[in-house]
Amino acid sequence: MSEFNGNQIVNAIAAASKTLTARREEINRLNVFPVPDGDTGTNMSLTLESVIENLAGLPIGADGAARRKAITTGALMGARGNSGVITSQILRGLCEGSEGAQEFNAASLDAAFSHAVEVAFKAVRKPVKGTILTVLEDAAAAAKYARKKKMDTEEALDHIVREAYASVQRTPDFLPVLKENGVVDAGGFGLAILMDAFTAAITGREAMGDELAIGRNAAPKVEIEQINDWEGSKYRYCNEFLVDSDTLDANEALDFLATMGDCELCVGSNPKFKVHVHSNTPDKVLAYFLERGQISEVFIHNMQLQSADRSAKLAEEKAAEHKELGFVAVAAGSGNAKILESLGVDVVVSGGQTMNPSTKDLLEAVEKVNADKVIILPNNSNIIMAAQSAAGLASMECGVVPTKSVPAAFSALFGVVEGGSLDENIESMTAAFEDVKTGEVTTAIKNSKDAHDNPIAEGDVIGIADGSIESVGSSVQQVVLDLLETMEAEDADSLTILAGEDFTDDDFDALVSLIGEQFEDLEIDAQRGEQPLYPIIMSVE
Repeated sequence: MSEFNGNQIVNAIAAASKTLTARREEINRLNVFPVPDGDTGTNMSLTLESVIENLAGLPIGADGAARRKAITTGALMGARGNSGVITSQILRGLCEGSEGAQEFNAASLDAAFSHAVEVAFKAVRKPVKGTILTVLEDAAAAAKYARKKKMDTEEALDHIVREAYASVQRTPDFLPVLKENGVVDAGGFGLAILMDAFTAAITGREAMGDELAIGRNAAPKVEIEQINDWEGSKYRYCNEFLVDSDTLDANEALDFLATMGDCELCVGSNPKFKVHVHSNTPDKVLAYFLERGQISEVFIHNMQLQSADRSAKLAEEKAAEHKELGFVAVAAGSGNAKILESLGVDVVVSGGQTMNPSTKDLLEAVEKVNADKVIILPNNSNIIMAAQSAAGLASMECGVVPTKSVPAAFSALFGVVEGGSLDENIESMTAAFEDVKTGEVTTAIKNSKDAHDNPIAEGDVIGIADGSIESVGSSVQQVVLDLLETMEAEDADSLTILAGEDFTDDDFDALVSLIGEQFEDLEIDAQRGEQPLYPIIMSVE
């Protein structure tokens, strides 16, 4: 029987995380809804990266219990979107199910996967057949079979991976939308890749799943890490920029940077480098690299001013009046954030369609609120689970009003009961937005079909009413009017309409005028939300 120690298991998890990150775009392409939302592959990979960060912080010689805690905590705090939250629960179940196991073998795998199914299914109110949960369930059945057949560890792992991929291939049989689009379930595929990469790393074999690679990029994108180590330097300016050069010698560049200041960094390889240094002479730093190549994305920050500004803001936060009830909301766009703040939201977390904040992000926001009780408004269906996880971890009383859009949050905030309990406010605020109908207008990023089986071509303007694609057209104006008909605006009292960052004031004014002409009895509240990707977000009630 093959034996694997704790360090080998941790190293295999790290290798699997790297594989998942490398293949995240491949997984993202499997998403069948044709709008540019936060994607499954990205959310799952970010969740695993948080796990690895937590494991890396363990002291040398940490025991199995410490490793399991690092995995579960890291996964939870880093979970983004529904796929990330479910992945975190799968990892939690695997860790809890392996407690007390003396060996890593078929028996312990069976116990771990069996418990993972139990934990993951509890996390999802309405499990859907043909998703990541189905793949997990089939993998658990494979683990049970491996134990009964007394397979050795490597045989058991290989059997589990084969069955996971087979389950992925069956997902279109359960979900017609997958079959129509010629894809498999993205979350299930991500889970199979993760298990495959883990098994390949710990056994030393090649990964099995290349035949399932769908739309893989020809080459990975270079990742440039943003560095924010501005404090504690005797120099005034933080210099960060990219260098494109075929001739730059990174070692020589580092020697030069050391003469200019501290915290010097030159990473990458020809022709792409990232440079960072704290210096009092940014002109000399830039001149050196301009002689050796081209520079771009230059950021020069005055750290003394930055520090003073940060200190002032911290002082303001400390001086803020303590409240009985506070609010955290998620929103994309400066305009939306300002509106939410004007309605009483204490902390606005940047995110939404294009990027789902993690449990950790939301928890940190909650902890910033100077209040006895806090309510989170996630404003996106893909963020609700992370919000619920954050509420459960908060140090104060915390709950979630499950808003799925920013306009819904506007209505919910008018339902606040002064002096009411947390539960009373959640109930009242939820009731306040129940009758709100939300519409979103964006551009399709792939060919698909609308709710009525009509074709959608990449580049079409699409209108989404409460999650269902109801309108397809060539212009924002046309789609907005069609969508309002679908949303029965003629029977509504008011319309809230938010302009996106790329929708001009002139176009917005013309659209609002046209809506007023067509729906004469509708009271229109037009604001600039400045949200990305969605030129119009609106609601009627």
